[in-house]
Amino acid sequence: MKNFIKQQFAIDKKPHKGLFGYEYAIIIYAAITLLFGLFFYTKMANPQAFLWGRIRIVAMLGGTWVVYRLIPCRMTVLIRATLQLALLAWWYPDTYEINRILPNLDHVFAGWEQSLFGFQPALVFAHNFPSPIISELLDLGYVFYYPIIALTCLAYYAMRYEEFQKCLFIVMASFFTYYLIFDFIPVVGPTFYYRAIGLNNVVHGVFPSVGDYFNSHTACLSSPGYSRGIFYGLVESAKEAGERPTAAFPSSHVGISTVCMLLLLRLRYKKLLYVVTPIYVCLCLATVYIQAHYAIDAIAGFISALIFFYLFNSVYIRKIKQ
Repeated sequence: MKNFIKQQFAIDKKPHKGLFGYEYAIIIYAAITLLFGLFFYTKMANPQAFLWGRIRIVAMLGGTWVVYRLIPCRMTVLIRATLQLALLAWWYPDTYEINRILPNLDHVFAGWEQSLFGFQPALVFAHNFPSPIISELLDLGYVFYYPIIALTCLAYYAMRYEEFQKCLFIVMASFFTYYLIFDFIPVVGPTFYYRAIGLNNVVHGVFPSVGDYFNSHTACLSSPGYSRGIFYGLVESAKEAGERPTAAFPSSHVGISTVCMLLLLRLRYKKLLYVVTPIYVCLCLATVYIQAHYAIDAIAGFISALIFFYLFNSVYIRKIKQ
């Protein structure tokens, strides 16, 4: 343990001079959305906060780069990464600020769902499996979304430091690619859309277009399941604190957690996999169970995760690492 601690503060003999790969991913996403914000400045609800937020992110990147250059060691690398990982949830409301300008597409996705399954899985899942045990297990999985991301990155930091930056890049690049999709495909998910059109329409397979309804309406349904459960309460608290009618297709919860599972499989640490795998399964099922996503969102999240994992792994090897 003493050697491990010393290693964290040992000065790097060849410190990295520029930005890390995951920081480029952040800057690219910030730049793309900044241009959008400038172009649609007059149509945005909070344009100044939107723009200044990006400036602060870039300033933070610069500040942590300076700290690392002054003290180039593993600990400052970790601090540099931890600050950006901690800000992942901060980017979520921004997708709403962008896609609220566009007409909502939930009627299209709910229609596809109905055509594919003959019913709405998000409506019947919890109804058919009302057990408090199932409800709590699935809510537990959903709550562990961000901890799974953090755990994956920390596992690489502690056990395979030479691939830590690649792990961060794959996670971050996938994350911001999902958010870029959310920005321009305005789908809010069942919990918002079902409430907007009424459950009677949903039951009868009627899915009207709501246009710009979500520009001024942000109410959603309460999650189905065991309302007295601890993890149910945590999910509902999170929804009350920061849920927005945005970011449904594809499911980034399924997508990013799948990317993390692929990274953990590559790590080949069986004990960690035994712990994380059941949580991952519960998380994926929970996205539909709690009505955050349509089933096609979850399926698309899984398929896109496979694509992103191998795509960004290749990009890192060919471009970033050099």
